Amino acid sequence: MKLNAGIITEKLAESKAFYTEYLGFGVTFENDFYLLLHTPNKQAELSFLLPDHPTQQPLFRAPFRGEGMYLTIEMDEVDPLYEALRSKGVEIKIAIRDEPWGDRHFAIQDPNGIGIDIVKYSAPQE
Repeated sequence: MKLNAGIITEKLAESKAFYTEYLGFGVTFENDFYLLLHTPNKQAELSFLLPDHPTQQPLFRAPFRGEGMYLTIEMDEVDPLYEALRSKGVEIKIAIRDEPWGDRHFAIQDPNGIGIDIVKYSAPQE
């Protein structure tokens, strides 16, 4: 089984720029109403679809409203990306931090309002 999360949004160009420029995603497929991106290791995909497109069924026409969704990107190390994003002027929504349960993470937000938690999972310190 493979999962591809999709966001219905007017912001196809902004989403493409954000994910490719800041997070290193690649373009799997693109046309005038649909964009499919993949993670750098091609292990996961994320898609974007224009709202109210006549080729789509009503279930897939309403736009995302910018709340109630988040993505988690797991990495071996988060500090280098944190510094790279800061140097590029990306707004950091939650500064890098270590949690008591072991995670080291920070958060940013994409052009659609989706929170992105960038995390290195670790076992909690005793």
